[in-house]
Amino acid sequence: MNLRFSPRRLAALVAKEGSQIVRDPSTFLIAFVLPLILLFLFGYAVSLDSTRTRVALVVQDSSAPALSLAQSYAHSPYFDVTFARAVQPVKQWMVDGRVRAIIVIPPDFGEGVKQGNPPPIQIVTDGSQPNTANFAAAYGEGVRAAWAAGDDNRQPPVGLSTRFWYNPELKSRYFLVPGSIAIVMTMIGTLLTALVVAREWERGTMEAMMATPISMAEFIASKVLPYYLLALGSMTLCTLIAVFAFGVPFRGSVFALFAIASAFLMPALGLGLFISAATKNQFVASQVALLSAFLPTFLLSGFIFEIGSMPWPIQAITYAVPARYLIPSLQTVFLAGDLWGLILPNIGIMLLFGMGFFLLAFRVTRRSLD
Repeated sequence: MNLRFSPRRLAALVAKEGSQIVRDPSTFLIAFVLPLILLFLFGYAVSLDSTRTRVALVVQDSSAPALSLAQSYAHSPYFDVTFARAVQPVKQWMVDGRVRAIIVIPPDFGEGVKQGNPPPIQIVTDGSQPNTANFAAAYGEGVRAAWAAGDDNRQPPVGLSTRFWYNPELKSRYFLVPGSIAIVMTMIGTLLTALVVAREWERGTMEAMMATPISMAEFIASKVLPYYLLALGSMTLCTLIAVFAFGVPFRGSVFALFAIASAFLMPALGLGLFISAATKNQFVASQVALLSAFLPTFLLSGFIFEIGSMPWPIQAITYAVPARYLIPSLQTVFLAGDLWGLILPNIGIMLLFGMGFFLLAFRVTRRSLD
């Protein structure tokens, strides 16, 4: 291979790789069918919302304050309340899974309110489902606090108004669907690219390419450009579905979206090419891509699990995952707008990752050819 760069030769190589993509139906399945399945899963099947959590409300006091508080729980949009008079029967409901929490208003609640020292209410949650248990406990306390503030006839010196910016309805779909686009681009950018050079070695066509006058830059560019365009096309399709099918707001600009996607595809494509050149085997390349790209993107990028709640060693590892910088940028463009002060640093870090992976891919590919 020589070191000269010929646009005409590159165009011919890209056309050859494009023909290869067209002839392979599995590429279109991964690029366009699998993203649709993922979007519908995260848009409809997966939900982290805590609305209408089933709870048993045990009212052991018949006083007006106790009944008023009970009505507050009954009218809360977060709970599906079943009333009871004693704790013992509803324990079995918790065991059977009919309710996820038990809220107990004690017998002397009304008397305590009159004396200005109400006894605490009891909230028992099902710890086998930690997220639901935390939501039920937090919202249960929130309803009680709101009721206590409204029950006080004195005008409070300071009013409290709670607002949720960017996602007023707290719909988990609004951050899960944009996050799933990161999964899609990882699969196309890394998984498909990881099979490219390995396929050339397995089919024995690499030797034929080595006999041609193509340069190393032309070779790598011809393997990357078709999948870059394919990934952008899939991302565009996912964005349209997210906005028009799932109603996810898009408050940023198309330019920012494509800038973020292009920056992320640099490390994704570079990693895939590096894996492909290093393994020279499609099966091994796909397994390595799965372990090094897909799983970290799914588990360590903040897509599903909040990074701030992870142990600090795991948090340190997440800094080496490029998708960690993609997820907040995508969610910002969708929900907040073009906040370049947040987006540009993430783009810069992803480009640095991309340069590193492409240098590794260049060295490994050249050494393999030598």
